[in-house]
Amino acid sequence: MLPLILSADYRAVKVNVIVLICIVIAVNAPLSSQASPTTPTADVQSDVLVISPQPFENSTEPELLDNPRDEDESVSTDHPVKYTGAQLWRISYDDQVRKNAVADLQHKFNVAMWNLNGTSVDMFLKKPVIADARKLLENAKVPFDVVIDDLQHAIDTENPPPEVIEQLQNRKVRNVNFWRRSSAVPVANHRSLSYRRLRGAFLGYNSLDPPMELWPDARWGHRMTWSAYHRLSDIHGYLEYLANTYPEICSVQSIGNSIEGRPLLVLRISNGNAKNKAVWIDGGIHAREWISPATVTYIIDQLVEYREDQPKYVQDIDWYILPVANPDGYEYTHLVDRLWRKNRRPSVNGRCHGVDLNRNFGYHWGEQGASRQPCAETFAGMSAFSEPESLAQKNFFERSGADFQAFLSFHSYGQYILYPWGYDRFVPPDHKELDRLGREAAVLMKKSGGASYSVGPSGSLLYPASGGSDDWGKGTLGIKYCYTIELRDSGRTGFILPANQIISTSKEAQIFAYKVAETITHG
Repeated sequence: MLPLILSADYRAVKVNVIVLICIVIAVNAPLSSQASPTTPTADVQSDVLVISPQPFENSTEPELLDNPRDEDESVSTDHPVKYTGAQLWRISYDDQVRKNAVADLQHKFNVAMWNLNGTSVDMFLKKPVIADARKLLENAKVPFDVVIDDLQHAIDTENPPPEVIEQLQNRKVRNVNFWRRSSAVPVANHRSLSYRRLRGAFLGYNSLDPPMELWPDARWGHRMTWSAYHRLSDIHGYLEYLANTYPEICSVQSIGNSIEGRPLLVLRISNGNAKNKAVWIDGGIHAREWISPATVTYIIDQLVEYREDQPKYVQDIDWYILPVANPDGYEYTHLVDRLWRKNRRPSVNGRCHGVDLNRNFGYHWGEQGASRQPCAETFAGMSAFSEPESLAQKNFFERSGADFQAFLSFHSYGQYILYPWGYDRFVPPDHKELDRLGREAAVLMKKSGGASYSVGPSGSLLYPASGGSDDWGKGTLGIKYCYTIELRDSGRTGFILPANQIISTSKEAQIFAYKVAETITHG
């Protein structure tokens, strides 16, 4: 545009400058006045739902997860981001003074909110601001606890050492290859329960190992272990392995590609009965929530590898599962920035990358809890479904002929079972049924030795956040049972959940998914 302006006459210069100013203002315009919280609808019964209290008069609410970064840490892929000395604080948040102090932290020190826990909030602070932030809270007499005193140490120790992961992965591949190539167990019986038990008994058998260059091979084995967090190639390789090993029930399709060209792979698990009802499951829409893809792939493992052990109402469901809904962001958290949240949309303002995919769905897009600022972690994008990842889901559902009765999206953290609406503090007409299923599942999860999960509408139990996938599933697609499940933990480790909690967390999620299947099958 600059050469055009310089070559035009004075009047043209004025016009172009005015146009340029209008464009800048439009791109950086704040959200509309609708961002203020509203009250629940009159039909909500207090004995059914616990609606969060109204904000204090003239309160300054925090910008939940809406914090711009100091600089674009996403530009260079040569130097991984380090969080040495960064901390996670849990701050009391139960009166106006404390709310104001939290708001001051965010505005003065660029502090990010990670989670809201009833009467407290979890705040992430980088090392340079810790001393001043501590002084601010102490002067305001606001209590707080240091939950994680060094984020980088937590990141460095959440996964087993690389050599241990490699050993676990290779043992899995060796094991499957041995039994596939051995005459001791015919290949035709490789899907039987007895085969799986024999295979497990010989875990690590080495005498007939294939050459290293053959690992991994979707025809022979996979690297998934659920004792560690895995890279995208391991997850996608596992889906291909299942499709090749169990072709009578499993198939894989790419429903589209990410902004950087990675496939969005959906696994379909079905016995082929045309009357089956369908359940959608997705994970990893927020890149840093590693427990989500791990949990979703564990559920897949149970549905396929242990199919004979599952109730008939589980076997009679068509399961459509997208383990990693944000593959670019997920890989980026492994290679560069462990705490990256968004996708990898190139910068729209010359500095900040990414769109929050769970603010990009087209039901009440761009309203409360979503940002129009590209540097914000809740940046909703330039329009609804502007991102290929969310658009791929939209296109998939529009062309699918499946009878979807449930839409389950797994996130972390906080231990919540959330149902619509998220865009505001309202509930849908059938909220009592959604609430009942959620509470029954939470009881079963707790009785199994699992964690305690809170249940309620997300806009009220937590805070309004528009443009979410579950709201879109309910409001646009008309799917009855739509839930967002915030997995472990309740805040002691935040997004950096140690890998030794993968299986226990996944078992809780499996109970929830099976309860949903039972409900839509039997009513």
